[in-house]
Amino acid sequence: MKEMTYKDAIRLGMSEEMRRDKNVIFFGEDIGLYGGAFGLSVGMLDEFGEDRVKDTPISEAVIAGAAAGAAATGLRPICEMMFMDFVTIAMDNLANQAAKMRYMFGGKAKVPMVMRLPAGSGTGAAAQHTQSLEAWLCHVPGLKVVTPSTPAQAKGLIKAAIRDDNPVCFIEHKLLYKEKGDVPIDEDYIVPLGVSDIKKEGTDVTIISYGTILQKVMIAAQDVEKEGISVEVVDPITLYPMDIETIIKSVKKTGRAIVVHEAAKTGGLGGEIAASITESEAFDYLDAPVLRLAGLDVPIPYNRNLEAAVVPGVDEIKNAIYKVMNR
Repeated sequence: MKEMTYKDAIRLGMSEEMRRDKNVIFFGEDIGLYGGAFGLSVGMLDEFGEDRVKDTPISEAVIAGAAAGAAATGLRPICEMMFMDFVTIAMDNLANQAAKMRYMFGGKAKVPMVMRLPAGSGTGAAAQHTQSLEAWLCHVPGLKVVTPSTPAQAKGLIKAAIRDDNPVCFIEHKLLYKEKGDVPIDEDYIVPLGVSDIKKEGTDVTIISYGTILQKVMIAAQDVEKEGISVEVVDPITLYPMDIETIIKSVKKTGRAIVVHEAAKTGGLGGEIAASITESEAFDYLDAPVLRLAGLDVPIPYNRNLEAAVVPGVDEIKNAIYKVMNR
């Protein structure tokens, strides 16, 4: 184990896979000489050279299309959108080409590409650079969608994503880049796709959450623990295909469920997770309706105080816990 930041863990995972497999390449806007908008790929150009670490034009559609084509012809590309918001420009090539290719060719084609997506609010980057669009991506059959919440997850998950033969959208919350944690330095260490993690065990209520807001959930869970409320926290890690069985098992144990995410509430993953719980055998174990706690249905403001007000905080999470406990 070695302590490192979230972004260093992603760089380490990518570098290990590029050393292991010469077919792994990496490209995006300013990821080479500049080292990426957030400094994540500093040094990679020096190690792997311009043939494998390439700066691209400012065209997200071209980046996604080039990744899909490269993947279909035998390479394993990692591509980076400078901000997740810009995936909207790339959706034709991502949703209509990369996601559908294996199906359209009867399973004979492989599309082993990873699209890295720095997401989320908290940096004062305003409405066009702070969105959480994971629900869009989860709605596209053929895509896999993951979001690591810790440095250890980040390293193991990027390696698993690179090795996967399907297009994987790898969502990185920008506020996590400087977070530190112990990371396995074993090159065989991976975090498998489609497996949830129980971050904290409890008996009274289950909270399902992911990304940076998971830190707020953990603080809230520890606070209410002092008041005698035992909270179980589940981190899905893979948003699609989600390990819903682990969530259902937890809800059957606790009898209550809250889904917390930063993305806007309407059309968010909270609704999908809540529906999955109520459609399962866990419904008979519920002592209260499943509660969704999410971002407001507004563009993310530039003002820092307003930006913080849009996203659920620790107090809002605690109030949600009290609400389901009192029903």
